Amino acid sequence: MPPTPLLLAALSALATLASAAHLSCSPGPDPSGKCQGLASTHNATCVDLHLRTCADAAYNYTSFPTPLEHRSREAVEASPEYMLLGVLHFLLEGQCNPDLRLLGCSVLVPRCEGGHTQRPCRHVCEGLQEACQPAFDAIDMAWPYFLDCAQYFTPEEEGCYDPLEQLRGELDAEEALPSGLPPTFIRFAHHSYAQMVRVLKRTATRCSQVARTYSIGRSFEGKDLVVIEFSSRPGQHELMEPEVKLIGNIHGNEVAGREMLIYLAQYLCSEYLLGNPRIQRLLNTTRIHLLPSMNPDGYEVAAAEGAGYNGWTSGRQNAQNLDLNRNFPDLTSEYYRLASTRGVRTDHLPISQYYWWGKVAPETKAIMKWIQAVPFVLSASLHGGDLVVSYPFDFSKHPHEEKMFSPTPDEKMFKLLARAYADVHPMMMDRSENRCGGNFLKRGSIINGADWYSFTGGMSDFNYLHTNCFEITVELGCVKFPPEEALYGLWQHNKEPLLNFLEMVHRGIKGVVMDKYGKPVKNARILVKGIRHDITTAPDGDYWRLLPPGSHIVIAQAPGYSKVMKRVTIPLRMRRAGRVDFILQPLGTGPKNFLPGPSRALPRSQDPHGEPAPLDFEPPRARRQPATGSKPWWWSYFTSLTPYKPRWLLKY
Repeated sequence: MPPTPLLLAALSALATLASAAHLSCSPGPDPSGKCQGLASTHNATCVDLHLRTCADAAYNYTSFPTPLEHRSREAVEASPEYMLLGVLHFLLEGQCNPDLRLLGCSVLVPRCEGGHTQRPCRHVCEGLQEACQPAFDAIDMAWPYFLDCAQYFTPEEEGCYDPLEQLRGELDAEEALPSGLPPTFIRFAHHSYAQMVRVLKRTATRCSQVARTYSIGRSFEGKDLVVIEFSSRPGQHELMEPEVKLIGNIHGNEVAGREMLIYLAQYLCSEYLLGNPRIQRLLNTTRIHLLPSMNPDGYEVAAAEGAGYNGWTSGRQNAQNLDLNRNFPDLTSEYYRLASTRGVRTDHLPISQYYWWGKVAPETKAIMKWIQAVPFVLSASLHGGDLVVSYPFDFSKHPHEEKMFSPTPDEKMFKLLARAYADVHPMMMDRSENRCGGNFLKRGSIINGADWYSFTGGMSDFNYLHTNCFEITVELGCVKFPPEEALYGLWQHNKEPLLNFLEMVHRGIKGVVMDKYGKPVKNARILVKGIRHDITTAPDGDYWRLLPPGSHIVIAQAPGYSKVMKRVTIPLRMRRAGRVDFILQPLGTGPKNFLPGPSRALPRSQDPHGEPAPLDFEPPRARRQPATGSKPWWWSYFTSLTPYKPRWLLKY
């Protein structure tokens, strides 16, 4: 992984600190570059912290000497341990940030209160090491010695404090509703990150029997990407219950989608408790995941300018200055290459190893891991800047064409999904061509993405080509950061389209693929003649295939079994998925007769028996490991900034 300009700048800034008198260890460091000694945790003189890297620690006073025997603030600033904390979030590409930095600060500059130093808790360190060790492995860096959980951290029974408590405390604090208002009250206002998380957690608590919150990962600046889930059994995939996700705020300055999903979560909870039969039926038959903010860091930049003052691009990117909707693997180019070859599969395309050599945002990685872990059927990404619904492909089949109709094999189904949203949106159906989005009126306020404008690395194309999930993009309006007084109207315009779209996950067919003994067959292929795009069964053998009305020939096939073919007719007004099960018979000892026609050369991520191996969402270790006798790419920067070579960072 080559160093980024941002990382080089951060390291250069730290170089001035290293030019100070080298007082980093007293007595001098051992041959490995470690500081020796462990300061007492008893009486101490508390002094102001005043260290930029640790400025957001949960305490304001420290003491010297430190557990690493640094005897002054200057000695800490000149130490390789402090330099590491300053650039760790760049090295790990935002993973485990700011947790690792705050944990390191608790050792480098210990908490001091009332004339006594306090040690951080061992269980906090152990939990973080378990979660973050893979990130260090990915860049061939050893776990820092000063984060040794046994040496520098204390068991709870001996008295300790949680250096990460502030991170959780900001989100766990309860925000009381204004007096006299019912719990069903929805506050139509913009929500800060902390307010958003509080509302989601409070909503999940109110509807604990059908809701829960969880995090799919962290943003580059360390904010949890919080999801609220609604289901009859939260946290569990139920047999033949389809899974759908809605994602907002992928661009930080496009905030309407973020607020719509916060309001939708509260609405689903309240209406369920009030006995609304439509909502109860939806939540009892569907597993719904709402991620209001995929880019909370970018939102903070946009919110600092405020509604009405926000520029067209301020806060659009994440904290790494990456456009998250251009950061996914470009599988569409590979699809076009394969589509011209007869007899080759063009679905569930693997991620190229070269993708990982680029700059991949932690938010992007989190989404990719999420959609690999959950068998999503349907998805929508909520944006702002226009008023239209677009659908894949977003990348033109001729790369040099900026606007070119580029349909997927499921063009008919994608149009139905897009119309399910647009046709019940009052403003999208407004007949005035002078309104926002009026230029799409003749198209019914829906458009093929590449026919609007072509771009690569989009999330919708990735969903379709890498998984079973069909995703559309909804542009909610021409104002990216609307004023608060417009939010209630936006909710009224989008409430019914959102519900109608969620219900579309029940179109088409569903069923279970099993063998003659009733054992589920996972990763079986479900093919539809005339549509060159297969879907696969979940671990429990269940599947969902979104299909438009009409007659279809559906085939189930798995390695080692004979194929089964069925004709299915979906009526025009059918609103619930038809049940179509398949029982596969094992093949004999003779040649295995696979379905003629579309087949596929095995990608690296699939074994020769047709069983997809777990996909690697990190660059394989072998590609990061330096040649024998050489040092990792980051080594030269540390050795150039300090006379004490931090050999404790090397793994071999």
